[in-house]
Formats: sequence, structure tokens, C-alpha cells
Amino acid sequence: MDRADSEVVMPGDLPVGEPVPRDGSLPAGVTAGKRPFALYIHIPFCSRRCGYCDFNTYTIAELGGDESIEKRYVDALIAEIAMARVIVGDQQVETIFFGGGTPTLLPSSEITRILNAVRLHFRLSDDVEITTEANPDSVTAGSLGELRAAGINRISFGVQSTTTHVLKTLDRTHNPEQVPVVVQAARDAGFSHISVDLIYGTPGETIEEWRDSVLSLLTLPIDHISAYSLIVEEGTKLGAQVRRGVLAMPDEDLNADKYIVADDLFTSAGFSWYEVSNWAKPGGACKHNEMYWMNNDWWGLGAGAHSHVDGVRWWNRKLPAAYIKELQEGASPALAREILTDDERAFEELMLGIRTRAGLPLSAVSQSVAEQALEDGNLDPGQYALGRVVLTRSGRLIADALLRAFSDV
Repeated sequence: MDRADSEVVMPGDLPVGEPVPRDGSLPAGVTAGKRPFALYIHIPFCSRRCGYCDFNTYTIAELGGDESIEKRYVDALIAEIAMARVIVGDQQVETIFFGGGTPTLLPSSEITRILNAVRLHFRLSDDVEITTEANPDSVTAGSLGELRAAGINRISFGVQSTTTHVLKTLDRTHNPEQVPVVVQAARDAGFSHISVDLIYGTPGETIEEWRDSVLSLLTLPIDHISAYSLIVEEGTKLGAQVRRGVLAMPDEDLNADKYIVADDLFTSAGFSWYEVSNWAKPGGACKHNEMYWMNNDWWGLGAGAHSHVDGVRWWNRKLPAAYIKELQEGASPALAREILTDDERAFEELMLGIRTRAGLPLSAVSQSVAEQALEDGNLDPGQYALGRVVLTRSGRLIADALLRAFSDV
């Protein structure tokens, strides 16, 4: 099972695209406003790069040690926000998501500056969801209060595990004891929704340790959990350790067992799955992630960020210095773009929809493949009778294989 797609990808993953005009204008006939609109804001700074991470992130030391780059980067983000307003027009923003990296390494005043720029250029929906990612050791009770005062109403903590040796293998900088403290501090600060991220399949992690991590988090005042299987990426420290035989590759069968353990425990605690890797209590689903899964429109702000508007997808320059330079010159930071064909858009609808509890209309997939999946116990028979394709738990465990089966027809 794979981790959810990121809004920021590394250059090797990028398709070959066409150049973007210097002013960033969309192709003729392409307009925003046909679907709900969101903003993703990428903050690429980290105190230390985790060994498994291949996201577009940097330590200040890797960027030359000049801490002033943070302010210049925020200035560039604000310039891109203004540019986005010119290009897509007067849009209502349904969700805003600060991702990274570690967004909460920025001073709260800089987060406030960014949000003030968004409010200046766009209309926010009355129930706008504004989320930030955070590490348990990147916030304090004071900074959480400042973030809440800035308008952020949802926070997602990158916990990954509550087992010390697992955190060490993953190169995480926090310790398990910090997790309940910051979660409670976020609740006390008035955050409406609190989420935690978990990773299973770290080399050396037993199923008992995984169960203990899940159980410890279920005692906290949270309403959302994401659980992803560890993916060993080429070019990462972890990838090199596995290649040299220092660490063993995650065992797929054990990972499936861990998924089942987690799903049982989450369900017993009142969390329901709404996407293969995401569970929420009633009202706790992440609206921003749902924007992606419903293939709506979003503008990705920041170095390496991806955007999608009306079937056009583009991606920004990866290096923060190059991103900043383009915007200082009044130019779009976009590196390239692609215009999706009808077939590509249909595949994306299939790829995203198959992972969700809402599922897909039966008419969107091959009848024969669906019948076989139903017979194998991988589709919900009640939903199938209603004309919907919705995965059972066994189906979720092989979601990628089912996607290939549906798309190969």
C-alpha cells in the first residue's frame, strides 16, 4: 500500500511538460471557478531531513546558512498569491493547507503575513478550513495560541510512531513524551480539529509496537488519523541503508497485518475510514484532502508545489532561491505544465475515487472487472447493489492492484 500523493514531488517524478508563459497565464479556454478552489502553501524548511523523506525540503544549512531566506521566501509567497489572484480571478477559497517541510518552523508572525495576503486577494468561505502541519517539537503552547489567533483551525502532527527506536530509525527529532503534551496544548488553544500521522513498516518495528503506538494515540483528544505504509525511496538515507543491507525492506504481509490491526482499533474508537489511509470521527475529515480526491482545483504556492486548474497541471521551480528569484523579477515561478487529455482526466478520477469511501459510479469501471472484484470480496455488495464501487477492507489492501485492473480494460 502506498502513501498518499504529495502536492510536492521531486524532479525525477515530473512528467515532461510544456513551458509556462512568464506571466503564468493559463491556456486559452481554461478558466477557474468550475470546481471548488483551494490553496496549498509549501514551506520547505526543516530542522533536519528525515532519513525516509524525499519531499522538496531543506535545512537552513543546506540553503547556505542564511536565515534571512525565510523572510524572502515569505515575500515571494505573497507575490505568488497576488499573481494567482490575477490569473484565476475572484475565487472563493474553501481550504488552505500549510505543508512542508515543517511550516511551524516559521515564526507565527510570518504565517500571519501569508494568511493576511490570502485574505487581501481572495474571498474565504464562511467555514474555511485552514490547516498546518507540525512536528511535536516544533510548537509550544504559546506558538499554538498564536497560530490559532492567525486563523488556523486544524493542525496535523507528524507523530509517525510512539516507539523510541522507530523514531530514531526514521530520524525524527521528537520523543514520544512530547506527543500528548502538544496535542493537549493544541486542544487548549482552541483548534477545532487535531490530526496525527502514523507510519507503519519501519525496519525493526514489531506488530506489538505498532499496536501500542495506535493505542497510545487513541487516548488523546484527536478526531483524525492518517496511517501510511513506509515507502523506501531511492536517493534517501533510508534507501541507501536498505540497499547496503543495513536495514531490511518492510515486509508486505506484516504491513497488511498492521493495517488490519489499525483499522480494527480505529473503528472501535469511533473513527471511520474515508480514504484508504485516512480515518476520522464524525465531522473530522480533512476537507483539503477531499479537494484533491474529488479532483477539484487548487493553486500550489511555493518551491516545487503543484497546481491544478480545469485540467491544467503545473509545477514550480524546486530550489527556494530560484523560486524567489523568479517572483522578485515579476515572473511566474512555474517550471512547466501539462494539459490533461480526456483519457488522463478520466484515469485521475478513477485513481482518486477508488481510494475513497464515496467510491465511484459502477458505470465508470468495467462491469466484468467489477463483478470479479465483487466475487473476490473486494467490493462492498450493498454499495454495488446501489450502483457504486466501494472497496471492502480486503479491497483497500490491494487498492493499487484493483486500480491497475480497472485501468487496463
